[in-house]
Amino acid sequence: MAQLWGGRFTKETDQMVYDFNASISFDKRLFHQDVQGSMAHVTMLAKQGILTDAEKDAIISGLKGIMADVDDGKLVINHKYEDVHSFVEANLIDRIGDAGKKLHTGRSRNDQVALDMRLYVRQKVLDVDLLLNHLMEVILKTMEENLETYMPGFTHLQKAQPVTLAHHYGAYFEMFKRDRLRMKDIHERLNYCPLGAGALAGTTYPLDRAYVAELLGFIGPTLNSMDSVSDRDYLIEFLAALSTIMMHLSRFSEEIIIWNSNEYQFVELDDAYSTGSSIMPQKKNPDIAELVRGKTGRVYGALMSLLTTMKGIPLAYNKDMQEDKEMAFDAIDTVENCLVLFTGMISTMKFRKERMAASAMKGFTNATDLADYLVTKGVPFRDAHGIVGRIVLACIDKGISIEEMGLEELKEFCDKFDFDVYDAISLKTCVEKRMTTGAPGPEAMKEQIAAGKQFLSEN
Repeated sequence: MAQLWGGRFTKETDQMVYDFNASISFDKRLFHQDVQGSMAHVTMLAKQGILTDAEKDAIISGLKGIMADVDDGKLVINHKYEDVHSFVEANLIDRIGDAGKKLHTGRSRNDQVALDMRLYVRQKVLDVDLLLNHLMEVILKTMEENLETYMPGFTHLQKAQPVTLAHHYGAYFEMFKRDRLRMKDIHERLNYCPLGAGALAGTTYPLDRAYVAELLGFIGPTLNSMDSVSDRDYLIEFLAALSTIMMHLSRFSEEIIIWNSNEYQFVELDDAYSTGSSIMPQKKNPDIAELVRGKTGRVYGALMSLLTTMKGIPLAYNKDMQEDKEMAFDAIDTVENCLVLFTGMISTMKFRKERMAASAMKGFTNATDLADYLVTKGVPFRDAHGIVGRIVLACIDKGISIEEMGLEELKEFCDKFDFDVYDAISLKTCVEKRMTTGAPGPEAMKEQIAAGKQFLSEN
């Protein structure tokens, strides 16, 4: 058992207790951050005269050698060590002797792991943001190519009004834009350095915490040592943002699953992102979309787990906080994989545009426009609403669409109808005359696309 403590104890820890307490199986993921933080720490110790330059150079050289050997597979992080910190320090002492024992001067595992996790999450925020950017680029390209691809818009999963595929995709662009803004927010809030907080009350060594923060690319040091070692708000925020990303991906996946169904046939998924059935040879299943939808609960679980862990913990550090890592790592991996696969799936997906337009024609999606037509003829909207409702009922009885009803039949419901009604309720007119900001009309959509391009260029 390689551990950083034990002088106060008179016998070995029970093996089951040691295994239960150990975190090396998962915190080995923080190896590079641990070495990075240690090199900054000893650089500061030498600057402050706490270590000699020779000791600093020996420690940094040893740390670089350990990192190189781990990266090359020559040195394996194994369960002989309690955690990643003890792995690094024990190997350093083996390599450079007594100078290695000075690595931990002015530092606790509490502020050390707080630093490692912040460094890790800070990078993952940037990684997720980049993946979101790639997804938004694909969405924006699809929008540009489908300004006149008509389809039904839905409320309550019922056809409501005609829109375009560009407009529908634009809604998801806005969702993922908000997700990226959340990444920016989180990155700024977490970007403060806890190293130097010690176990909870700082240290008597004359540490230069601002210098360490600068070396590690932080805005500055955290301002309360107790909060520094017990804060996991930044991780809770990140998991909440990841959960929101997964919610957006899940909603999008649900739509793709519906669009891919035999009843809709709006899209055809690429073979590379579909699977077949072991018994039914005709099947082409949207498994990637379904798995993205399913894995959403997994990410939610990580958020709820950490919230529950943190809710009853008094200041400052408690061992419960070790539970912040495993599910967080899993959630981060899950979101990254889902973003990559989802982006690949929608970038290769084919749209059946005629089928989408035909579906919009058959769902009375132009009923509102028919009512608006009557309003332009002087009929009060509430009366127009009732007239069109009766027309729709008659069309349902006859199994026809509104535009298939003859002018004389329409006049039986209201004498204000004329031949221009058919142009007024065409899909093209219904969409193109909706020109307010955020609407599906082509000019309004071009403004949305331009704004989207500007956002991507600036973020």
